Amino acid sequence: MSVHTLHPERVDEARMHAYSTFAPLLIHSLAQRLARRLGTRELDKLEASLVRLIEETAVGAPHGEAMKEFAVELIVSTLRNVREHPDAKLDLEEIDQRRAKGRSEIQETLEEQLQSGLEGSFPASDPPAVVSTAITGGSKDIVGTDEVLRRKKEASRREKEHHTK
Repeated sequence: MSVHTLHPERVDEARMHAYSTFAPLLIHSLAQRLARRLGTRELDKLEASLVRLIEETAVGAPHGEAMKEFAVELIVSTLRNVREHPDAKLDLEEIDQRRAKGRSEIQETLEEQLQSGLEGSFPASDPPAVVSTAITGGSKDIVGTDEVLRRKKEASRREKEHHTK
């Protein structure tokens, strides 16, 4: 049945029913598109703007204040669902809040700061790593990292001598 075939007394009723049925779908779809393009931070701005718009609108209908409350509820729940949707673009973290005090943006200065930090932490307070071999029938000696490196170096030296002969 189209608008033209509706009885004139039923037009306003059909219009209100259409608005109440399709408005939430439209708001949800538009908010999802916004979230995919601009991120959830923009949804926060949109929510505040829409809530303010609803609160500032004068409603002359009976139960106007209740209608406003339901409209705010619709906005808040719709945008919460959009924020939780997997397609919503996550906002980039504000790195300025994580930046260490005194950290430079100049690459050479960063390298100097890193080198200074490394030198300041040497020798390390942690003990050397311990390596355990668990090969069946093989040695089960526990040796430090230095011993493992010495053995590898010795094996490499023997292999080179073998190839030069």
